[in-house]
Amino acid sequence: MNKGLNKVLLIGQVEGLVDVRRMPNGRPVAAFTLAVPRTWTSAEGEYFEETEWFNIVAWGSLADVCEKWLTSESQVYLEGRLQTRSWEDNTGRKHFRTEVIAQEIITLSDFE
Repeated sequence: MNKGLNKVLLIGQVEGLVDVRRMPNGRPVAAFTLAVPRTWTSAEGEYFEETEWFNIVAWGSLADVCEKWLTSESQVYLEGRLQTRSWEDNTGRKHFRTEVIAQEIITLSDFE
């Protein structure tokens, strides 16, 4: 079998509230949005700025940490992996959502 690599490293700002829910077995899952800005200058000297928005999911004890320590606008370093899930709505239409499954989160807000 061939080996693969699925690794995401992000530094960004938590946007909005961290939504923490409990699965039927009691396992916590946290979901939030991470805004990651990017700036660059074109060859003509024009300045550009854009923000990518990532859907983040954290499970278990990491979800508990997110609930306790992350607030809107917290600056964080995040390591994780990409995962795409799919589902069908009531009309039979298929939907897809790509998320970053967090494996490590370090708050940077205290270091600014």
